[in-house]
Parts: sequence; structure tokens; C-alpha cells
Amino acid sequence: MPQLSRRVQTFTDSVIRRMTRICNQYDAINLSQGFPDDAPPQALRDRLAQVAEEGPHQYAITFGAKNFREAAARKNSPRLGHRVDPEREVLITCGSTEAMMSAMMTVCNPGDKVAVFSPFYENYGADAILSGAEPLFIPLVPPEYGFDLQKVEDAFVQGAKALILCNPSNPCGKVFTREELTALAEIVKRHDAFVITDEVYEHMVYAPHEHICMASLPGMWEHTITCNSLSKTYSITGWRLGWLIGPEAVVECAKKVHDFLTVGAPAPLQEAAVVGLDFPQEYYDALLREYTARRDFFCAGLDRAGIRHNIPQGTYFVMVDIQPYLDKPMFSGWTDMQFCEWMIREIGVAAVPGSSFFREPVNHLIRLHFARDPKILEEAIRRLHRLQEF
Repeated sequence: MPQLSRRVQTFTDSVIRRMTRICNQYDAINLSQGFPDDAPPQALRDRLAQVAEEGPHQYAITFGAKNFREAAARKNSPRLGHRVDPEREVLITCGSTEAMMSAMMTVCNPGDKVAVFSPFYENYGADAILSGAEPLFIPLVPPEYGFDLQKVEDAFVQGAKALILCNPSNPCGKVFTREELTALAEIVKRHDAFVITDEVYEHMVYAPHEHICMASLPGMWEHTITCNSLSKTYSITGWRLGWLIGPEAVVECAKKVHDFLTVGAPAPLQEAAVVGLDFPQEYYDALLREYTARRDFFCAGLDRAGIRHNIPQGTYFVMVDIQPYLDKPMFSGWTDMQFCEWMIREIGVAAVPGSSFFREPVNHLIRLHFARDPKILEEAIRRLHRLQEF
């Protein structure tokens, strides 16, 4: 067989999705892969039923159906501090996964460098490699996940063309403050670079924290590519709908990448999802109340089980410290992956090993999520109490 691409030898399959497959083998409770239990809003389901009969069932315009782009522009313009042009500044993609990949392939030439905060959502490293770019990792330091601004400056001095910014951050739940974002923006503008943002969890930010779009800061519209998706906000991770919003010159190039990468996002699902983009603020307020309650319930349950963890400022992820267990003779020398596999088999709860998110040699953290029905979370907590036996 001829030699295969060297790029694909430099990263693994998704550890998150791998944990789901192992979880399914043992019928454990899946707190690894973050898809919600909640049904999509009734309005979306009703519209989808109509679309199933009426269509459209053929290709939409490659860069997104007109009404969907217009709805995305309406929803995002106030948050971005810019009147978004749905014809020139919006690209509809197959989820934020494709939006990020399209952005990276638009911005990067082979040999370019990109700055990535660590811990990071596992796709970002692979995105950089597949784009021919070299990732430069900047540590977010647990437990508060702060960062050294000088290390950000150093990455751009080394030639970083863009900074990938997940805000709120998956996996650690950090919400970047206005002061932090402003400081990052000044560095980016000074080096005439880009920020590629992943804002999937924008509506899951817990008081007193607030979500601020990088593109809304002074002078940052021209330097920001905003990626987002409907997956988590509307509980439709399987619909694979997202967008990329940014300056016209960037979007026009990203459209070409998207065209030859996926052709287009599913036309019937775009048509069905438009109604969600026009939901009133009350919908997002209710969503936040629900996830705030789940966060508090889950974290309180971890406390009762004697499990150390952070308090996420946003997202629906919690980072758990398993070092007290790894210090015990039974687990001596174990990796976080081995612990997670054991926990699936013996405890019946699936987590993601933290090492899959960190560039640094971190082996003592795992990620759990609480986007599950409260009754399932209650059962997961009951099972996690069994860790006290070991």
C-alpha cells in the first residue's frame, strides 16, 4: 500500500466519541459526550414535520438558505455590535465543527502558526494540523484557568496568525472577562492577526459572569471570525447546523472552502430551524435557569460524594480532580484514560480523560457533563458515591 498522509498519523480519533462507544458497551450513564437529553423545542419539531411533507428536500444555496442566513444575522447583530449582512458576512455550515475547519483553512497557509489555549476542545489541534498549521499552546492554569498575557504575546511574536478562543471554554467552563478579552484584542490588533471564536455555549453563562463576543470590542470586527451552532442551545446536536460570521473578505473565501468540503448544510433542517433563531429572549432566559439549576444540583451531588471539582462559569461541563484516587495503591501508575475505562466498567458512569484536552502533561483531571435529565443525574451521583469505597 502507498504511504498514507503523514497528517493523519499525528492525531488520534476523538477521545470523547471513543468514550461514548465504550460507555455503550457497558450500558453506563454517559456523562462524557455532551449532547442534551432535552427534546428540541416544540416549535422546531412542528415545523420539521411540515417540512417533511412540503420540502425543501434538495440543495439549498451552497452558503445557506436565504431565510436562515437572514435569521442568523438578526440574532447575532446585537451581540456582535455590528449589523451583519446576511448576503456577504454569513456562511451556514454543518455545525460549528465545519465552521471552525472552514475558518482555519481560510486563514492558514501550510507552515503558519495558530495560538490555542490549553485545555482545548480536541478538534482544535486536529483542525490546525489538517490546515497545515502548527499549533502554539498557551496554558490555562487550573483551578481558575487564568493565563499569562505575556505567553499570548510570545505566541504572536513567534508568528501566530490567529488565536482560537472558545468562550465559554470547553472543557473547563471558563468565561473570559471583558478585561481579558480587551487585553487579547490589543495583542491581536497589534500583530494584525485574527481571533477565531467558538461561542457554542454563549447562552450557558452563569451569574455573575457575562458572555462578551470578541467581535463586539472596538476594532475587532475586522479581526474576528465568529463560529457558532444551534446544537446545544436548541438540543439538536444531530441536525448539524452552524454558522461562520465575519468580514466579507473572510467569508467569501470561507464559502469556497465550505462549497468543496460539504457543499451545504441540510436544506430541510435549515428550513425547520429558522423559527428557533427568532425565539424571544424569554427562551434563552429559561434555558439559563434550567442549566443553572442542573449545575448547582450536580455540583452539590459531587460535594456529597466527596469528589473535588471546579465550579464552571459557563458551559455544562465540570472538571473533576481524580488525584486522591490515583494516590491509592489500587490505582498506582494508572493514567486518566485507564481510570475512565475502569469507572465505566465498575462505577457505571462515563467521563472523558482530561489528558485529551491538555497539551501539558495533565493526568489527574476528567470531564463530566450535566446536560442530562435530573433523574439521570441523580442516578449518576448515586453511582459516583461508590468511589468512596475505593
